[in-house]
Amino acid sequence: MRPLTEDDIRSAMINASPDDARLLTVPADVVLADWDHMDFYAWRDPRTRGRGYIVAEIDGEPRGVVLRAADGSSHARASMCNLCHTMQPADQVALFSARKAGDAGEHGDSIGTYICADLSCHENVRLAAPLAPNEIRASVDRRIDGTRTRTEAFVSRVLETAGSRR
Repeated sequence: MRPLTEDDIRSAMINASPDDARLLTVPADVVLADWDHMDFYAWRDPRTRGRGYIVAEIDGEPRGVVLRAADGSSHARASMCNLCHTMQPADQVALFSARKAGDAGEHGDSIGTYICADLSCHENVRLAAPLAPNEIRASVDRRIDGTRTRTEAFVSRVLETAGSRR
């Protein structure tokens, strides 16, 4: 992923109102991000409960979405994140929704999916878990590629009805 500035991130938000983009809290450590090893950039907003953000490169351009975590929790024992396909305790996976971009979003259309509650999918697929006897490094690389692909697909679904809006 190419390096992004705070302004790049704010302008990449495809489903944010001007006020949402202005109030967005970009992490202070964005300047320290290792962009060469970043498939996408995601974080929870420390000032706004239940809000998170994902920025991915779509067709070579940064595109970001504002996410809202659902209130409540699951009574399940474990859940799987739909982006990184990592099994987590149920309280560590949350239903996030994103208002669609453009007219569809203005009319209330949104999409949702279950994602790691702290939006740490990028790190979760890279955890240095011991390889099983029959597992090779390529399987870890496939997990990383799959996570990136699923994240880009989710962001693209939010963008679908927006045409060329920036």
